[in-house]
Amino acid sequence: MKRGGDLVITGLAGIVAIPLGLVIALLIRRTMGGPVLFRQTRTGLHGEEFEILKFRTMRDRRFPEEPDAPRITRLGELLRRTSLDELPQLWNVARGEMGVIGPRPTLPEQVVHYSRRQRGRLDVRPGLTGWAQVRGRNSITWPERIELDLWYVHNRSLGLDLRILLLTVKVLLRPAGITAAGGVNPGFPAPTEPADTGVPVAAGAAEQPPAVIGLPRQGTASRPAPPVLPAPVHAAVEEAS
Repeated sequence: MKRGGDLVITGLAGIVAIPLGLVIALLIRRTMGGPVLFRQTRTGLHGEEFEILKFRTMRDRRFPEEPDAPRITRLGELLRRTSLDELPQLWNVARGEMGVIGPRPTLPEQVVHYSRRQRGRLDVRPGLTGWAQVRGRNSITWPERIELDLWYVHNRSLGLDLRILLLTVKVLLRPAGITAAGGVNPGFPAPTEPADTGVPVAAGAAEQPPAVIGLPRQGTASRPAPPVLPAPVHAAVEEAS
């Protein structure tokens, strides 16, 4: 049923998305040349990898050590601010690699650091938008995002999906938290959490979503900060969400 709803929404969105996408593609070709699309491997349902699609927002490097931030063009900044760079992911939804609602798909380099419990995030198809997206997006730490996504996985329902869709419209109209400082979310998941203990969720725990996740941000925690990310993850500002 959820898959059918995804296809219906994708079909309706495509009426507007296809002509709009053609205009965006022409503007990218004119301002940056090719390629028009940014492609990147992400991890989806049950750990299956797929190639996510976005409109390109950064020009090519002029020298090997050039940082990512100056490479974002004016058009690219506009696309990110309006989330129109994510428009090609409707094709990922049509192919069944993603859904409309679900945790945002992350890099394989990130997934290898998940604990057994955190891998529960992969029990549903990744989405165009999700609970973590409408509760802070990239302005919150990775531990916070993962906890919000796990809460969604355990409490997903038609009513919750409709709520997320409505909140997504609000977020699109008033964008915030599009990119974290430096393009990297603090608190990258590291294998410090013990394996799932199998302790069941207390009765009634699913009734209310967590208002605030009380997890420390990187650099402010009493325990040692998580290890530095591999270079490909830090460098990919393009994949910030």
